[in-house]
Amino acid sequence: AGLTSGGGTAPHYERALEQHDGYIRALERCGLQVHQLAADEAFPDSTFVEDVAVVTPRCAILTAPGAPSRKGEVAAIRPILERHHARIHAIDTGAALDGGDVMQIGSHFYVGLSQRTDPAGAHQLIGILEDYGMSGTTVSVSGFLHLKTGVTWLGDNTLIAAQEFIGHPQLAGFELIPVAPQEQGAANCLLINNHILMPAGYPRAREQVARLGREIIEIDISEFAKIDGGLTCLSLRF
Repeated sequence: AGLTSGGGTAPHYERALEQHDGYIRALERCGLQVHQLAADEAFPDSTFVEDVAVVTPRCAILTAPGAPSRKGEVAAIRPILERHHARIHAIDTGAALDGGDVMQIGSHFYVGLSQRTDPAGAHQLIGILEDYGMSGTTVSVSGFLHLKTGVTWLGDNTLIAAQEFIGHPQLAGFELIPVAPQEQGAANCLLINNHILMPAGYPRAREQVARLGREIIEIDISEFAKIDGGLTCLSLRF
């Protein structure tokens, strides 16, 4: 019952649960300890837990989701973050910021200005980051729901990018792996401990990413893609 920008087929619930279990196993294979949260039936989109917080080595920031139906998710994630982070900040509710629009590369954060993140939310986030010696840059987003729907970091100076982010002036200076329009779903990858998690079903993009020499783990998340979900948004990593 999650939000979707398209009018396609609804997710198959049991298959989605199986795919979510596969995602957890992949995270554990990368060496992570996984804390699986209980389902929250009041918020169908809460499986996309990345959107409600930005987690850094120095602090955690509660976001202000751009979709009105998701705003209640923030209160639910706060006590969970408090178990792991001593310093927690929050974006004002009058602004909008989704974690899916925040791409961290080292101590610098690229913040997408999208359907779900506005300039006020982005600038508040960057201000908090700067208080901790980090930095941020805004990136315009027009053809994707979130920044990381169309571009993600693969380590070193390399991004994988689709459509508008290929040659995007605000991302100049990076080595780019461009994905074809018919494989644009491959742009949402996840780098963890020298492993690259990729959505399954994009053979051309996989061949390009394989040249980086990191171990690739393909994961079928087709049911989550039906409601605009990707690999990065299904977890908070720290």
